[in-house]
Amino acid sequence: MQGKIVKGIAGFYYVHVVESGVYECKAKGIFRKERLKPLVGDDVEIERLSEDEGNITKILPRKNELIRPAVANIDQALVVFAAAKPDPHFNLLDRFLVMMERKEIPVILCFNKEDIVSAEELQKLKNIYSDCGCSLVFASAREATNIQQIKNLLKGKTTVIAGPSGVGKSSLINLLQPEAKMETGSISKKIERGKHTTRHSELFPLDENSYIMDTPGFSSLYVNDFEKEELKYYFPEFEPYEGSCKFNGCDHIHEPGCAVKAAVEQGRIHPVRYENYTEMYEELKNKRRY
Repeated sequence: MQGKIVKGIAGFYYVHVVESGVYECKAKGIFRKERLKPLVGDDVEIERLSEDEGNITKILPRKNELIRPAVANIDQALVVFAAAKPDPHFNLLDRFLVMMERKEIPVILCFNKEDIVSAEELQKLKNIYSDCGCSLVFASAREATNIQQIKNLLKGKTTVIAGPSGVGKSSLINLLQPEAKMETGSISKKIERGKHTTRHSELFPLDENSYIMDTPGFSSLYVNDFEKEELKYYFPEFEPYEGSCKFNGCDHIHEPGCAVKAAVEQGRIHPVRYENYTEMYEELKNKRRY
């Protein structure tokens, strides 16, 4: 039988088999020998031991895998930030987009809580992110606005949902898949940041070939496992200017005659994105060599 791992807890893996349900499985010892650990999202073959138990006998080849969260075979990411309360942390968001761009995982960028911000504020967010290579969606979990649009984007895909705590991810998942019954955390009014409510990665079937996965909340993301010269390739809005700079191999930082810096000055690349690029670049430049 073939299925997909939807949850892994304490050495048990829960495998969803279309039309048969979920089987509680152990992984065969051979995986330990091969140093291969099953991940949530893995497509696997299982041998059935009883009505709802089995053994994982084979892990099928992975399309991709993420380290944090540890998941496999992701088609796309739904990155959720709040339009306000808490205000979006653009630097954190851009680190996320860089991480997904590196993994070649398409992103749907969703700003939740659109009902509590002005049209001008929404336009500002559009201006920053309209050229960053993502699908952009504005939604309100409270008002159930644009939920159908998100559902359509998730159809037939395995989507990882990510974003900081307190932005309404759990509320959105509850609307997309009522059976998920996510534990919605109360926002701490004092700091307007969410308490961490997600404790492990879990896939929820939306229908027979669509899954969504919530991931443990995060508050910081350091992009530092690659070289500074690579970073520019993960900002899609820089691409039209590649090859137009005065110097070959221009990093778009201090070099004269830089087409990207000129595009920022002319308003064709948003300064918020460029500032976050330069900050990440400096961080990569200064990382300690071990």
